[in-house]
Amino acid sequence: MLKKRVITALCGIPLLIVIIYFGEPYFTTLVAIWGLLAVLEFYKIVSASKVPPLTYLGSVFVLLLILSPHYKLIFPQVEYELFMPFLLTLMVTLSLTWTLLRPKKEGAFVGWVWTIAGIIYIGWLLSHFPSLRGLEEGRNWVFLAFFITFASDSTAFLVGRKIGKHRLAPRISPNKTWEGAIAGVLAAITVSLIFILPTPLKLPLTPWQVMLLGLLVSILGQLGDLAESLFKRNMGVKDSGKLLPGHGGFLDRMDSVVFAGIVVYYWALFI
Repeated sequence: MLKKRVITALCGIPLLIVIIYFGEPYFTTLVAIWGLLAVLEFYKIVSASKVPPLTYLGSVFVLLLILSPHYKLIFPQVEYELFMPFLLTLMVTLSLTWTLLRPKKEGAFVGWVWTIAGIIYIGWLLSHFPSLRGLEEGRNWVFLAFFITFASDSTAFLVGRKIGKHRLAPRISPNKTWEGAIAGVLAAITVSLIFILPTPLKLPLTPWQVMLLGLLVSILGQLGDLAESLFKRNMGVKDSGKLLPGHGGFLDRMDSVVFAGIVVYYWALFI
């Protein structure tokens, strides 16, 4: 498993770095494909529990939300304050109408709830990445989100395997340990310091700011990981898919990264 995990990372990370570096339209395309595959895995898991989500409609709205930061390309005269409420209203009303028209009525409303959950969890949260890449110095902000998350996740995984003894959340994810979690936080803080060095990755942050950001990204990323683990445990599955050997599916790989994107986006925007 570890060998497969390393090989997948060695193949995927260089490609990811190139796409982040060159930006649009490649970056949003990557996030859109990632989101589409993740939501299909999400709805497949939900369907296995005998709840019928609106898979195709939900997938369309996930793509629309991920592409929404670029809506000005199609509607240049429309303000964001009008576009997003319209898109969200359309999502709710159209999905409810579709639910009413479905021949199978048992569990239909629960299926609608899971449909909306998938759209918001995957589509809305992932939409922060194209928005982050579009900010001033967005390339480096995206690199920061991914590098800190990879450092935190990898260190937590390796340390937890080697010396982990105290379970972090045994009823949610029995393999996660406090030793791994703490090591992940320390690794995240250490890697975050790269972004204040005089290199092309430098960001306008003080040492204390970048260390605090690394701390937040690691902690919230690990909470995101646990949230996705809770979802899978409730649904009775171990991995969301098998498309990424050693890592599971695309839904498995978005858990901590997507929380990192949110933290970094609002930090860059407001702080």
